[in-house]
Amino acid sequence: MREKANGSVTPNENHYDVLVIGSGAAGLTLALHLAERHRVALLSKQRLQDGSTWFAQGGIAGVLDEADSVDAHIADTLDAGAGLCHPDAVRFTVENGRDAIHWLINQGVDFTREEDGDYHLTKEGGHSHRRIIHSADATGRAVHSTLIERVRSTPNIDCFEHHIALDLIRQPDASTGRFRCAGSYVYNKQTEEVEVFQGKAVVLATGGAAKAYLYTSNPDGASGDGIAMAWRAGCRVANMEFNQFHPTCLYHPKAKSMLITEALRGEGAVLKLPNGQRFMHHFDKRGELAPRDIVARAIDHEMKRLGADCVYLDISHKEPEFVREHFPTVYRNCLKYGIDITREAIPVVPAAHYTCGGVMVDQHGRSDLDQLYAIGETTFTGLHGANRLASNSLLECVVYARSAAMHIDSTIDQVAPPRAALAWDASRVTDSDEDVVISHNWDELRRFMWDFVGIVRTRKRLLRAEHRVKLLQQEILEFYANYRITSDLIELRNLAVVSELIIRSALDRRESRGLHYSLDYPGLRELAMDTILVPENFADQRHFIGP
Repeated sequence: MREKANGSVTPNENHYDVLVIGSGAAGLTLALHLAERHRVALLSKQRLQDGSTWFAQGGIAGVLDEADSVDAHIADTLDAGAGLCHPDAVRFTVENGRDAIHWLINQGVDFTREEDGDYHLTKEGGHSHRRIIHSADATGRAVHSTLIERVRSTPNIDCFEHHIALDLIRQPDASTGRFRCAGSYVYNKQTEEVEVFQGKAVVLATGGAAKAYLYTSNPDGASGDGIAMAWRAGCRVANMEFNQFHPTCLYHPKAKSMLITEALRGEGAVLKLPNGQRFMHHFDKRGELAPRDIVARAIDHEMKRLGADCVYLDISHKEPEFVREHFPTVYRNCLKYGIDITREAIPVVPAAHYTCGGVMVDQHGRSDLDQLYAIGETTFTGLHGANRLASNSLLECVVYARSAAMHIDSTIDQVAPPRAALAWDASRVTDSDEDVVISHNWDELRRFMWDFVGIVRTRKRLLRAEHRVKLLQQEILEFYANYRITSDLIELRNLAVVSELIIRSALDRRESRGLHYSLDYPGLRELAMDTILVPENFADQRHFIGP
C-alpha cells in the first residue's frame, strides 16, 4: 500500500476544534450546536446540498399529537425492527424527538400547516398514528436548505465543499495509552491534492452505502465512506446485512434514482399489478401500509412471478386538487416524464434506499476509537433493528447529532490537541491512463450486489458475491497503490469495503428477519442477535463501546 507520510508535518491552517465529515442533516445539526464555543470544519464531498437529506421526501416521525404517545411510537418502531431494535436506543430517540423537531422549527424550517395553523401530520407504513411532520413532499429539502443557510451565516463554521475524506488519522494518546482519532486525509477535488485536516474531535456524518447497489434512490455520494474509514481505523460495525429497499421508485428509462414517497400510500395510494389488480392484501393485512420490507418483497415477488418490469402505484382516485396540494414535487417530477399522477398510475420498482447497520456507537455517538464520533445513517445505534420504520431516519440524525454535540462540548476542553500529522506522500505514484478499470469495476460491483445480495438472497449467491468482491478488492488495492487518487477511486475503494461487510454479515445471518430474506433459511431463529463484525486491528483501541 502507498506510504502516507513523507516526513514533513502539515501546516496549521486546517487544525480545528471539531472536524465534521459530511454535510447532511446530522453533520449540519452538530456543527450548529458546537459553533458557539468551538471552531468547526465542515467537509462536503460535493456541494453542501448534494447529500441524501436534500432528496428526502416523506418527513420526520415524532409524537406531536395529543392522541399519540411515546409508548405507541416506541411500539411501532420495535414492531418494524423485527426483534432487533435496542429498546434503550428506541426510547432515547423517541423521547428526545419532540425537542429535536422543535429545534428545527426554531431554526426556521417551514413545515406544512393545516388551515387552523396546526402542523399537518401524515401517516406512513408501520405507524399506528399520524405523527409524520413534513414540508409538503420535500421535507428533506426544507430541512437541509434551512440548516445550510444557518451554517453559512455562522462565523465559527468553515465549509469545505468538494472535499472527500480519504482515511482517518490515528495517533497514540500519551495520557491514556490508547489510539485516538486525530483527523483525516482529505482529497481536494478542485486542486486534486490530498490535504490534512485535524481536530480534537472528529465526527463521521457521511450517510449510507446504498450506492453499492445498481438501483438506488440515493444520490451518487452514498458510497459508505464513513463506514469504510471507521472499519479501516479499527471500529466495529453491526447489522450491515439489513439494507432497506424502498418499495417505490419511478420506473422510467430517463429517471435516475427518483423516489416516490411512502406518504402517497399513507394518503390512500394503492399498489396494482399490470392488469390493474391489487395484491398487497395477499401478503399482509395492513396492505399498502405494511412495513417497507414486506412491501418491497411483495413487489419483488410479483414482478418475478409475472416477469413484469414494474408494478403500479395509483392515487388517481383521489381529487386532483388534493394530490397536487399534498404531493407537488412528485406531481411535477412525474409530469416531466409524461405521467400525470392525478389521472394515471405510476410505474414503480424497489431500489436500495437505506443502510440500517453501520459503525457501532453509543447514545453520545462515540465509536470504538477515542475522539471519533459517528452520527446519522453511517451508524448502528440500535434504533432501526432489522428494518427502519418510515421517517425515523431524519429523527435519528437530529437527536444523535444533538447528543453527540453535548458530549463533545462537555469534554473537549480536557482533550489535548493532536500532534501535527505527517503530510500525504504522492511522490511514488503516477497518473493513470486506464481509468476504464475504475468504471468497469464500479459497474461490476454494483451489478453483482444487486443480483446476488438483493431483496431475496441465497447462500450460493452470497458466496459467489464474496468471491467476486475479494478479487475486486485486490484489483482496487493495486490501482490505489500505484496511481494518483481520484474521487471515483476513493468511492470505489470504500464501496468494495462496505460491500464485503454486507456480504459477510448476510452470510452470518442464517435466518430470515426484517430486511434480510434468505430462501435457504426462511424461518426465524428463536434468539434475535445483532451481527457484529470486528476488524483485525480492533485490539489496538484497547477499549470499546456498547455491548
